[in-house]
Amino acid sequence: MSLSTHIKPISYLKANAAKIAAELKADGEAYIITQNGEAAMVVQSVAEYEQTQETLAMLKMLAQSDKDVKHGKVLDAKNTLANLRKRRGV
Repeated sequence: MSLSTHIKPISYLKANAAKIAAELKADGEAYIITQNGEAAMVVQSVAEYEQTQETLAMLKMLAQSDKDVKHGKVLDAKNTLANLRKRRGV
């Protein structure tokens, strides 16, 4: 389905909540819900929401890593691995 078929008024959500829930579970494609002709909310499955949150967390970690590299907050891999092995007794 295309996004244009998933733009519905809030009255559709109220009348078809169970159907929408089943569709979200089946195909994961979010709905854009309008109110008074304007986009008001996005309704998505829990699985899709969790995936979005995981993606955002990963992007935040990458941004922080990039910032650390730019500020010279890095460790030498060879020394770091040697220290880890020493701590673990390997």
